[in-house]
This record gives sequence, structure tokens and C-alpha cells, in this order.
Amino acid sequence: MHSLKRVQVVLAGRHAETLAKTAVAIASEGGDAAIETVDLLKRETLPAFVEKASTHFGAPNILVNAAGVNLRQPADEITLETWDTTLNLNLSVPFFLAKACLPGMREIGRGKIINIGSLQSYRAFANSIPYGASKGGVAQLTRAMAEAWSKEGITTNAIAPGFFQTPLTEKVFRDEELSQHHASMTAIGRNGELSDFDGLTVFLASRASDYISGQMISLDGGYTAK
Repeated sequence: MHSLKRVQVVLAGRHAETLAKTAVAIASEGGDAAIETVDLLKRETLPAFVEKASTHFGAPNILVNAAGVNLRQPADEITLETWDTTLNLNLSVPFFLAKACLPGMREIGRGKIINIGSLQSYRAFANSIPYGASKGGVAQLTRAMAEAWSKEGITTNAIAPGFFQTPLTEKVFRDEELSQHHASMTAIGRNGELSDFDGLTVFLASRASDYISGQMISLDGGYTAK
């Protein structure tokens, strides 16, 4: 990992222990990290949350919408509640959180919004109808947000990861045969490692990507290329 000197990050989520571990990792690389525990599904509280988060290092000028859920239910088991939870967290929250960050970005005349898509932004997998619908929506949401705000210097792009070992994919990686199947579906021949996010995320958050907006970039080892 490259030095994170002068980087200031507000980490937000429901799990304080996970946030604390991440803050320690950032500090060990020379960065500064603050923690805010928040239930992002309570969308009406997002403007107040952004206001509180701004007390640490000023108003955010980079937003990474990384919160998400995939309940992996067969179609017949999907309920109104599980549908709404998935669509709200994966699709609605990225828009409303970005909207809450707009005033601070507009004040300085620039901003970077990075959404998280999925292989399911492009194709279907079993037992993932609400997730697939939400991630397909993220692709269009990213384009629409870019159309709305890019002229103000606020760009929106998305990263569409392949298979990485995270809490959302724990079931996949527990199944060695399934894990190897997905590795074999890539052009590179392996599943993703979290460090593979570094380059693309830093690029999209930097001034180097100022003329890129409304794009979803696959970070999948060539999975969608085959």
C-alpha cells in the first residue's frame, strides 16, 4: 500500500469494530481517519449525518458509496421487506447520500462520487433478483448523476468488481469448487484481492480522472471480457 500521508477519511457504517480496525490501518500508513456509526437505511437522517461527518475534516469532497447487501434468496422467498432493504441500501442510499454531500462539493466547485456496481450490473446470477436489480440500477444511476452534476465539476463513476472475498461473498468462497469456477471465468485466472481496488479507486478519486464521468469500470480480471 502506498503512503496515505495527508489523506483524511471519515469511515461510516453500522459496525464500530470494523470501522475501528480500518481506522488503525489508515493511521498506520500515515493517514487520518474518523469514525461515524450510522444506519444508512434511515435515509431521512443522511443530511444530518453528513453535517456531523463534516465536523472532522470539513465537508467531504470525495464520496465512496460502498455499503451494500445481498441476501441471496431464491425468487419464491423474496419478501417486500427483503426487496425494499436491498433496493434502499444498494440503490437509494448512494443517491441520497451523494445529494446530502452536494452543498460542500458545490462550495469548492469540485467533487468525486464513486458508486459500487457488480458483475450483476451486466448479467444475472442465481438467487439474486433484488441485488441484480439494484446493481443494474446503479449503472444507470451513475450515468444520471453524472449528467446532473458533472458541469459543476462533480463527477460520478462506478466500479464493478468481480469476485472478491468479502462478507457479501463469504458463502461463495467457502465453496472451493465454486470459488475456483469463478476464478476460471476470468481472463487473468484468479479471483480478486482487496489490494486490486487500490489503483482504480485512487484514480477515480484524483484529479487525474477529471474528464471521466458517468462510467462503470469493471474490476473483474476480465470476467466480463470472456
